[in-house]
Amino acid sequence: MDQIMDQLNALVSNINGILWGPFCLIPILVGAGIYFTLKLKFVQIRRFMRAARYGFGDMSLQGEKAGKDGMSSFQSLTTAVAAQVGTGNLAGAATAIACGGPGAIFWMWIAAFFGMATIFVEAVLAQLYKTKDDSGHTVGGPAYYISKGLGSKGLAVFFAVTIILALGFIGNMVQANSIADSFYTAFGIPPLAVGLAVAAFTGFIFLGGVSRLAYTTEKMVPLMAVLYVIGALIVIITHIDNFIPALKMIFWGAFDPVAATGGVIGASIKEAMRYGVARGLFSNEAGMGSTPHAHAIAKVKYPAQQGLVAIIGVFFDTFVVLNMTAFVIIMTGALGTDPNAVPQGIALTQKAFTIGFGSLGSTFVAICLFFFAGSTILGWAFFGEQNIKFLFGTKAVKPYKVIIIVFLVLGSVLKVDLVWNLADMFNGIMALPNIIALFALGKFVSKALDEYEREVK
Repeated sequence: MDQIMDQLNALVSNINGILWGPFCLIPILVGAGIYFTLKLKFVQIRRFMRAARYGFGDMSLQGEKAGKDGMSSFQSLTTAVAAQVGTGNLAGAATAIACGGPGAIFWMWIAAFFGMATIFVEAVLAQLYKTKDDSGHTVGGPAYYISKGLGSKGLAVFFAVTIILALGFIGNMVQANSIADSFYTAFGIPPLAVGLAVAAFTGFIFLGGVSRLAYTTEKMVPLMAVLYVIGALIVIITHIDNFIPALKMIFWGAFDPVAATGGVIGASIKEAMRYGVARGLFSNEAGMGSTPHAHAIAKVKYPAQQGLVAIIGVFFDTFVVLNMTAFVIIMTGALGTDPNAVPQGIALTQKAFTIGFGSLGSTFVAICLFFFAGSTILGWAFFGEQNIKFLFGTKAVKPYKVIIIVFLVLGSVLKVDLVWNLADMFNGIMALPNIIALFALGKFVSKALDEYEREVK
């Protein structure tokens, strides 16, 4: 049995190598970002300040109660960010640096800059094609704009199935596993106990529907972000002499990884670019088709208004939170000097914070990971729910929630190398029909932006 699982894992890994390699999703997603940046005349720069005002203008830890008509723009943003800011910001950044060198961070920035245009398109389309489910609640997302906009029910069903598998089930298993592992390392708590606690917390939020989700994310996301940013800034400030050298390592490493690290990371420019772009896109989710589900149910006057709000989500995910991880790792010297002893993934992040905080470092990372992965579970489960409604109607929502809770418990105790790889694979597959829809329906986004700019001075 173990041999079969190993063979399956190797097969899925090979598929991911192609899917997330330099000749498939990376050029497609980055190319989409460049195309929409030009088509929309650099909307992420021209309207950035207005995007920030929209994103944070109605910011409140006690916002209006969400209901059938949707939620506030800020609540939609925090629901989207809940999904975006997850283990990728802690483990993904570390993996990119460990495999591609500090220069990978430069390519993460590039992916995020162009990704802001892509996510604008996704959010606008989600607003344009949102509808009501059979209980009168506002719903939307790629499955809806693919079926209504493209007129392709089959492609919409394909997207819905893959996102339910990728995020709702498999993805949430690995999030629960990340929490369980970190708590076992930091506190010695058995993984099953952690899994049961995560399942209970998640189940409580689920039972309250969209109103409890919005109530939770509008509080959880700002608080977890403040906690992590303050902790990271403390480490950065105490190592401030290394700030300029860290910047040099990032910029030099983007084009000469070996020189930037003195040979510690035996990476090429190709690897720096590949890992930076792939991990960056995986973290901010631009073009993946996930966050439009949250932006679809925002109550706004103009579709383009929520598109601008979506831009802030990518900016915050990459240029704020992910940057904190990157600079802590580089400035503390966590990479070391031995190329055979570079920690991978979350272990590298834990090492960096341990250098900064001493023995409290692993505890700090475990607590942050709980919030990051916990919020991602809520966001991803909600995205999956929107697609369950699309496929089967509201009658299937309760069974779906029960299955997720079971998967969370299982995920906390399983060895999940294969599950991680499956999540990566289905994440990549689900992006393909979404990207097709973005290119096909992009003209309607341009019209929506033109209408907004004519009417809002």
